Amino acid sequence: MKDPATNVSPGQSAFLHSQKKSRQFILAARIFLFVFFLAAWEWTASKEIIDSFIFSSPSKITACFLSMAADKSIFPHLGVTLYETIVSFLLVTIISIMSAVLLWFSRRLSAILEPYLVVLNSLPKSALAPLLIVWLGADRTTIIVAGMSVAIFGSIMTLYTCFTGADGNKIKLIYTLHGNSFHALSKVVLPSSVPTIISTMKVNIGLCLVGVVIGEFLAAKEGLGYLIIYSSQVFKMDWLLMSIVLLCIMAMLLYQIISLLEKLCRKYFTA
Repeated sequence: MKDPATNVSPGQSAFLHSQKKSRQFILAARIFLFVFFLAAWEWTASKEIIDSFIFSSPSKITACFLSMAADKSIFPHLGVTLYETIVSFLLVTIISIMSAVLLWFSRRLSAILEPYLVVLNSLPKSALAPLLIVWLGADRTTIIVAGMSVAIFGSIMTLYTCFTGADGNKIKLIYTLHGNSFHALSKVVLPSSVPTIISTMKVNIGLCLVGVVIGEFLAAKEGLGYLIIYSSQVFKMDWLLMSIVLLCIMAMLLYQIISLLEKLCRKYFTA
């Protein structure tokens, strides 16, 4: 029988409890692996099993970050990379949705452009970066465009495929009731595509960060990508590994923000 206080049967309660224990185990395992990796890295560096000059150590990386945070020299690099990533991500999101809508309205145009989108999406984006520097100059615009180039073509193709896979019966019903393509788009296609749009955004935020770092390798005077290249040239491995760690943290936080947006959208559309 169900518990009148919770309205949950014993079987359901046992299932929910097992799910909770599974999540706790996964979280504990993740924390253990992370702590074990850091401890093993620190121990092998301190015992000179690995060369601490080449591989650094968690304590050296932490001390390096605290030192640069104290003199505030790290924050401009963090701010520049974050700004360029967010701008390129927002532009990719807006342009890809608008482009996918345009292709959905004109199937003939989509048939014409499809092979070009496939080729551009398959092209290694690092090969475009030197060309972008020649065209646009070595400034932030080039870096933002480099960040966009990594994600935009695949994003357009993914969203267009999702749009064309919308429920055909609902679209036919709208046309039967004398609706038009704009009604079909706003009432069926876009609402049904929200999960795919959010999933694409979760992928794009990481791709834009990758593209921005590639651009900063070649055309920046500040930013974490620039700091990585500079520190590798002067053999400051603590700076290099610290920059990589900061990029990992930035990518994780940006991904979590999009995941939070996904949860809010699910609550809104399922309410």
